[in-house]
Amino acid sequence: MSDLQCPATLLVARDGHAAFAHPGLLTDDGGWLTDVGATQMVVLADRLAADPSVRIAAVYTSPLARSVQSGRLVSETLGVPHEVVGGLEERSVGELVGQRVGHPVMAHVMHAWLTGDLSATVPGAEDGHQVVWRARQAMEAIADQHRGESVLVLAHRWIMAVVLPRLCHNVRDDLAVDHVVPHGVPARVRVDADGWVMDDWPGHPPPQGSKG
Repeated sequence: MSDLQCPATLLVARDGHAAFAHPGLLTDDGGWLTDVGATQMVVLADRLAADPSVRIAAVYTSPLARSVQSGRLVSETLGVPHEVVGGLEERSVGELVGQRVGHPVMAHVMHAWLTGDLSATVPGAEDGHQVVWRARQAMEAIADQHRGESVLVLAHRWIMAVVLPRLCHNVRDDLAVDHVVPHGVPARVRVDADGWVMDDWPGHPPPQGSKG
């Protein structure tokens, strides 16, 4: 990552509520934005537009369909560019495609990631270290393009819950164990040459102090 003379502010939010072809089954498909999800994104855009302390320069999303649809809605409302960025995709379900949501293997891996064991993996999928690495690369590239600006990054539940706490030095890695990730409510993260700092977590101020 190149030096940032002044911080980039990333507002990282979960994309809107989505529907899938086979509800209740694990999938890597992008799904599609529901009416509820679209409303969540309109509310997010309206809140950002009404906040005098925030001026969004661009909207970035993962390539998954529900994220792209979410980004288009927000960017059109705000009148700013929208760009799709690889690396922000949700964690893969690997060989568990078609299994029921809540499968014990997936539940074990997700709990392990939240509580510190990034080496856990679903067969045929990335481990937590790989997910953190690719998402960090994507968000650092975004930050490098927006020194001194604020941007909205629409990602996914596990990108926010697993990746953001590990990038920010002022919060615990297990931050998301007790803090849910709602749709369309952003975490505020500042990125500069000194690293990552979380100023706000959806619905809660981040814990004071640092990792440990």
